[in-house]
Amino acid sequence: MEGGESYQDYGQQFFSDMNTRLRDLEEKQRILKDRILLIGESLIREREKNFVEIQDMKKVIIKVQEENLRLKEFVQRITEHLSNAARKEDLMILQRQFDLFRNT
Repeated sequence: MEGGESYQDYGQQFFSDMNTRLRDLEEKQRILKDRILLIGESLIREREKNFVEIQDMKKVIIKVQEENLRLKEFVQRITEHLSNAARKEDLMILQRQFDLFRNT
């Protein structure tokens, strides 16, 4: 009878160990599932944040390009104005010389 009880104890111990291992595996699986969900949520939040930042950067780039174009136009107008001013100064010098010759 002792042999039968030993096999029965061994069988109970075996199934007890199997149940413990099964519960451990289920717990590990649950933990992994939770971690994957958290990683997925973090990834989604990060993607949304990056999308918003990219949109903001696009707006800034467009604004900078517009300002750059306005500055180029402004510099071009100033350059044209300065070249016209130089011509006026040349004309004033010629006018003075002409006045000097006329007075003599």
